[in-house]
Amino acid sequence: MNYIIAIDQSTSSTKALLFDEQCKMLARTNVDHQQYYPQTGWVEHDAEEIYQNMIVAIRQLISENSEYSENSEYSLAITNQRETAVVWNKATGKPIANAVVWQDTRGAELCRELRSQGYAKRVFDKSGLLIDPNFSASGVKWLLEHIEGAREAANRGELLMGTIETWLIWKLTGGKLHATDYTNASRTMLFNIHTMDWDDDLLALFDIPRSMMPEVRPCDAVYGETTCEGLFPTPITIAGVLGDSHGALVGQMCFTKGSGKVTYGTGSSVMVNIGEEPKAAPEGLVTSVGFSAFGKVYYGFEGNIYSTGATLKWIADQLKLVGHPAEMEALATSVEDNGGVYIVPAFSGLGAPWWQSNVKGAVFGLTFATTKAHFLRAALESIAYQIKDLVDVMARATGGRLKEIAADGGPTKNKFLMQFQADMLNTPVVCTEVDDASAFGAVIMNGFARGLWKSFEEVRPLRKVTEVYQPNSTLYTLHSTLYQGWRNAVNQLIK
Repeated sequence: MNYIIAIDQSTSSTKALLFDEQCKMLARTNVDHQQYYPQTGWVEHDAEEIYQNMIVAIRQLISENSEYSENSEYSLAITNQRETAVVWNKATGKPIANAVVWQDTRGAELCRELRSQGYAKRVFDKSGLLIDPNFSASGVKWLLEHIEGAREAANRGELLMGTIETWLIWKLTGGKLHATDYTNASRTMLFNIHTMDWDDDLLALFDIPRSMMPEVRPCDAVYGETTCEGLFPTPITIAGVLGDSHGALVGQMCFTKGSGKVTYGTGSSVMVNIGEEPKAAPEGLVTSVGFSAFGKVYYGFEGNIYSTGATLKWIADQLKLVGHPAEMEALATSVEDNGGVYIVPAFSGLGAPWWQSNVKGAVFGLTFATTKAHFLRAALESIAYQIKDLVDVMARATGGRLKEIAADGGPTKNKFLMQFQADMLNTPVVCTEVDDASAFGAVIMNGFARGLWKSFEEVRPLRKVTEVYQPNSTLYTLHSTLYQGWRNAVNQLIK
């Protein structure tokens, strides 16, 4: 038997998932990693810990599911949190500092300076992105400028950089391969989505030597071999690599122009396939490489929300209003409405379509009548409002209301949230059998790379719809009023 191990390296943990070649998920393991907040607005990860956790997750997956091991062959696919930047010494193999996470805002001042100097259009035209610390470039520049000896080492060609999958591939291959894929590259603010190569002007703008940059490959390519630190007696193939939001686009079978998805994770990504032409995104959105396969590149309009699932985790872990986010639905539905409470979860600023990195989170509408249930309901509603902010812009840019939105991620288990989302969008929300759509997408790319499937049509039947939430049109006026309340709250924060 041939099995595919999909690594889903996310902002909060590393998952290893075992799939067979019919794309049935057989088992999974999960290992959390530490979050570091050394200063206000800074978010860091230990890249070494993430790599070791990946090995631990794979080891657990294999040992706990030994029934699949006999007479079996494996391959490895990778999907990952995007934009998080690692810089390491290629001789020692050690990072020069903790990874700068996509939520980190230490590059905000640099980004403001570049915008004020008139570089926004140049960056947008080349990379498809807005100048924002969410993307990798400002974090890498910060490390080179502030870590002792880093700038000199980089200029001598001694340092390498990459997003998390690049670091993992480099480690897995024993330093033999320094590579990324088109989707992750397109999220760095250093990649030209028209030439499909690192852009010398953008590298110069951020003063990052080209020698630091990884080779860029299609998503459905082979990325070397690995024994996973001796877990496998003979090397297995690494094939199929793409960023997590892009993996979900593939996993939701959004292969045709105009199809879209929402990933509910730590943050949320709304992405719509716009075809093979890298069109300029409407205001507030960006254009990224959606995915690449069979020698073609497909682009997407995308908007990223910084805090959705993270808001629920904050309520459980920091405020301790519930023991687990899964407990929120029952309490939230115990009240008829939000009681006039709106939570704007700008813990790391506001992402698309606002792009206000200096905004802080806020709560509006508290009264003595406000209960814990109102607060929890407002937190869940904030997710749906933020998704609507983006979907409305995308719908206008693609010619009207989207036919449906495919949804994936842990919060899709919350029936109240999914129904509220469908009502808020006035669009059906489709949930599928595979919770881990990002990993599923990496598995599909792995199969493409190894010749298991020869076309998109072959894999379409693998998507199994579990539930469709139809919008309740009779509540249109109510939801319009609720959404206006959200916009009023946001408008009090943005400048």
